[in-house]
This record gives sequence, structure tokens and C-alpha cells, in this order.
Amino acid sequence: MGTKTYAAIALAFCAALPLGAAAQERGPVTNLPLPRYVSMKAAEGNARRGPSRTHRIDWIFKRRDTPLEITAEHGHWRRVQDRDGAGGWMHYSLLSGVRTVTVERDMLQMRALPDPEALVVAQLELGVIARIEACAPDWCEIEVGGYDGWVPKTALWGVAAGEILD
Repeated sequence: MGTKTYAAIALAFCAALPLGAAAQERGPVTNLPLPRYVSMKAAEGNARRGPSRTHRIDWIFKRRDTPLEITAEHGHWRRVQDRDGAGGWMHYSLLSGVRTVTVERDMLQMRALPDPEALVVAQLELGVIARIEACAPDWCEIEVGGYDGWVPKTALWGVAAGEILD
């Protein structure tokens, strides 16, 4: 078989896959998906212009559990951004795999079940940070301030649209 035939087969195979099912980009250091979400482990963390302590600090994150999106890796450094796009390169020791989200809708109703008609257990203000317990296709179970319940995934920043978490 010639090179053109292999290319045609590969192209046909990729075209038959559902959108997003093709090979996802992986970090060169961790081999984990890029982009991906993490949270701040430290109470404060410097985001630098480049991946070393010699680079200038562009931003300082000042809240533990802030959800961040990792977009690149280099050695012990991860390029991150918050929901507003602010960020830079942070040392991996300042980050945690614990998943958190930011509420993107004011007075978001947290419900007892993943159903728009379920009992409302709390209302969350815009900008509240919550810990993810689980995510289904359209809803996420979160915990914040002693309350546990379900909210629509579209009202959160820190979880991808198609992401399912147990």
C-alpha cells in the first residue's frame, strides 16, 4: 500500500469519529490531557511570565482552592489561567488535583437532585468557589459551606462541557 492510501484511510477514520474523539493533546511532562483543570493548593501563588523563578511575576493568586486551567507544561512548571484569563507559569507544587469550580451565575439554585424541579437546598452567589463531588453530562454535584447539591454544569467554570466525574 502506498503512502497516499494510508493517508486516505487515516483521514477517513478521523472523519468517522465523533467530534473530540481524535487524539487529545497530552502534556509532555505528565502525559495528562491539555487543557485540564486543577485548583490552588497554596493560599498564595505567583504566576510568572515564564517557567522559572527568574521570570517576572505577572499575577498573584491569593485564594486557596481557586480553580485554574492548565494549558501547558514545562518541567516543574504549569501555565495556568483563571476564569478571566489571568495567569502565567506556576510551580506545580502550588497546584492540586482536587477539583473545584467557580459559580458563574448569581443566585444559582443548588438542588437536592439533578433535576430542575427538585427541592432547592441553597442559593449560591456569583464567584463562590465549590468543590466538585461528581459530574454527569449536564449537572454537577458540588459541596460548599456545608451544603451539598446539584447545579447545571453550564453555570460553572472549572469543568469541561463533556466531562464526566465520579
